[in-house]
Amino acid sequence: MTSFEESAAAAARFLKSFAHEGRLKILCHLSTGEKSVSELEILLDARQAAVSQMLARLREEEMVETRRNGKTVYYSVADQTVAQIIGVLYERFCATDSTREDPSKE
Repeated sequence: MTSFEESAAAAARFLKSFAHEGRLKILCHLSTGEKSVSELEILLDARQAAVSQMLARLREEEMVETRRNGKTVYYSVADQTVAQIIGVLYERFCATDSTREDPSKE
């Protein structure tokens, strides 16, 4: 496999994590700051088992990191690249006209 092919395969694996709606929602919520599993359950209106499974996949892909405080585990975006991609996706799909940046101001 060439370096280009390896890079393309790595990029495809990376983007697959964004292709799941639940994982994408978690990353969007985490882009605003760290959250516990129970906070994510409420934000996603999802069961703990489902949230934990999605977080496990994101941990496996090294897209989130954890911090323990007593019995509570907090999750945050692990990589600046992930945060930038979430920002682009938010701007493209979630921002309202009043929150969307004006490209002429750049």
